[in-house]
Amino acid sequence: MRTAYVLVRHELRLLGSLALWVGRRTHAGGEGRVFGHARGQGANMFGLAFVCVIELLGTSVMLREWPAVERTMLVLDVYTIVLVVALHAASAVRPHVLTADTLRIRRAAHVDLRVPVDRIASVRRETCTPKSRRADGELDLAVNGQTTLTLELTDPVAHTTFLGRRRPVRVVRFHADEPDRLVAALGQG
Repeated sequence: MRTAYVLVRHELRLLGSLALWVGRRTHAGGEGRVFGHARGQGANMFGLAFVCVIELLGTSVMLREWPAVERTMLVLDVYTIVLVVALHAASAVRPHVLTADTLRIRRAAHVDLRVPVDRIASVRRETCTPKSRRADGELDLAVNGQTTLTLELTDPVAHTTFLGRRRPVRVVRFHADEPDRLVAALGQG
């Protein structure tokens, strides 16, 4: 039951992000400097949406002799396209946010890691392709399979996974569209 609740809440956040994106608003979470991280994924996400449209058309042709099944698949395909676009919108409207005391590192609608600035030991620009398995205490938030910043912490912070499990992280690798600007804002560059 908890898993169903988490999935429904996530889809509602995605749809809310789509509404914010259409309205040209952000979910920046108050005062602070924002740093985008969605620029690198736009082409891939819209390519995926295009493939979904092609699938929708092909499915409609194949199922035209069974109208009830065709309508059901049409609804599912349209919903899939909306979710793909909403996933990109969630990344676009939920940027990383730096305030005087906290760096919020985000990824779409499912990661919102709050890192106290005084726990940051070092931050460096480092382009990496994350491995499938990282050591305990490491978190990779790649965009298009790549991270641009590595953040090392003095003390671990709690990261809540998609399904609600909490785990401590000491190293965070994430993507920012302008990594040098974020490093400079943190006073490390």
